[in-house]
Order: sequence, then structure tokens, then C-alpha cells
Amino acid sequence: MQFISAETIHAALDWESVLSALNQAHLGPRPTGDGFFLGDAQYGLLSRGVILPGTGVGLKIASMCPANSLATPPRPMEDAAFVVIDEETKAIRALLNGPAISCWKTPADSALAARKLSREDSKVLLVLGGGPIARALVDVYLHIRPGIEQVLLWNRTPSKLADALASLQARGINVQIAEDLNLAVSSADIITSATSAATPLIRGDFVKPGTHIDLLGGYRPDMQEADSTAVAKGRIFVDDRANAATSGDICIPLEAGMITPAQIEADLYELCQSTDFVRRPDDITVYKNAGGAHIDLVVSQCVIRQLAAIN
Repeated sequence: MQFISAETIHAALDWESVLSALNQAHLGPRPTGDGFFLGDAQYGLLSRGVILPGTGVGLKIASMCPANSLATPPRPMEDAAFVVIDEETKAIRALLNGPAISCWKTPADSALAARKLSREDSKVLLVLGGGPIARALVDVYLHIRPGIEQVLLWNRTPSKLADALASLQARGINVQIAEDLNLAVSSADIITSATSAATPLIRGDFVKPGTHIDLLGGYRPDMQEADSTAVAKGRIFVDDRANAATSGDICIPLEAGMITPAQIEADLYELCQSTDFVRRPDDITVYKNAGGAHIDLVVSQCVIRQLAAIN
């Protein structure tokens, strides 16, 4: 069994290889999977297992403690591991650092959808959140939309953005910290949010026509990054219908009667396989990135292949 560290994962991957692997996987058979979540807002234990024909079997286990971010010095809010099981032998093949895989698979999940759902001429990117996923979102969106001219960063605690701001400025990127979130929302062409918000941050009244809204953070029914107005104004897409249905960004407006299940136009498999999808210039698109163990599995297998090619 291989034990694959975060450093090895980051060295093995690049955005285009990850996006290509995810796209290819979503052209094939759908996964079979299940999982559970135990806990509440203070602590959660999450596990998801998957069987993906042609790719293998995988199991994710994650321990989530939001209070860790308030420690001095801050500790990661999530610790996780991903187990890859060989499709042929059914033996455990590798154990990979979960947060490192998440830093690639979660943003790539959103970016794969955003290649269709966001406007190609998008100029302003707004990123909500101050963690490693938020940082990776900047990189992957600049990769798929190289015409972006300005990056706006927002976090409840602006000081947590100082390192990210300095790093992006050192790369010559036009970036600034947004002080007025509503103003930033009204100017953005792409809004991507990776927070642990329970109270909505993105208000639909300020979202302009043509905007793409990408929601990653909420994984419980009480977590909502965008208000129901924002979701109801948009064309709605999800990566996984079952997982998305348990997230507040989708289930809260559903329960309020502001949207219906029929308004969820497609999941990521349907988006990748569609040959006739059309995005009109003024469409507001909403993508709920709820994750899935099959995405962890595809990225983990990408790491394993890259390491095998090197060795």
C-alpha cells in the first residue's frame, strides 16, 4: 500500500490534467456510492464510499471542526484521508492525504462546470473564503478564464487574506480585498464561495445578469452561502443531485417553494455529455458543488498514474 503525502500530491498534479481526467470520467458510467454525516455545527464526521466502473473503488473519511480556525495558531478545519482500492484485485492500493486531494478536486469540480456555465468574456472574479480551497479557486478560474482582469477577495476577517493578497500581487495579478461585499457581488462576472456560512452572504438582489455563481462551502441543510433569491434568479446546476439535495443552498429554497426540483437543469455528468447546451449572455447560472467520492477517486487515480509514469 502506498502512503501519498500532500507534498507528493501537489507536485504530481496540474490543473489541465485534473480537469481532463474529471471530464473523461464524466463521459463514462455513473458511480454507485453512499455515505454518512454524524455531528452538528461544532463537529462532524463524514464518510463517503464509491464504486466507479473502469476507475476503481474509494472511501473518504473526514473529521471537521470549524473551531480549529479560531485556534492560535489556526489549525485546519478539516482533516481527511482517501483510500483507493484496486478495481481488479480489490486490495487497498493507496492512502492519500485528504485535504491535499480536496485542494485539487473541489476547485476542479467547479471549474469543469464553469467552462460551460460562466461567460468566456468574464472579467471580474470574486472569491469568498480565506482557506486553501479559496486560494486554489483563484488559480483554477484564472486557468479556465485567462481573460479575467480583476480578482476580488472577501473574508469575514480580512486580515486572513493578507498572505493570499501578497502572493497574487507578486504574480502581477490585479487583486484587491473587497470591503463592501454587496458592491463586489454587483460588479462580479463570476462569484465563487468556499465558506462555512450558515447565514447567506451572496444576496440575489445584487447579482447582475450574466453572472455565474459557484457555491462550494455548504454541506449541511442549515448552511447557505447564497440566499434563496439568488438561487431562484438563476439556471440551476449541480455536480451530484443526491448530495446537493442535502445542502442548504438547494434544500432551503426548495422547502420555501422558491424553486422546484425540475429547475435543476443538469448534473455534472449531463453537462459534460451535452452537445447542445447554450448559455445566453444574460443568464444567471448557479452551480452547487456538493462533492462526491467519485471525484476524489478520479483525482487520486490521476496522482497514482502520474507517480507511476515518473517511476
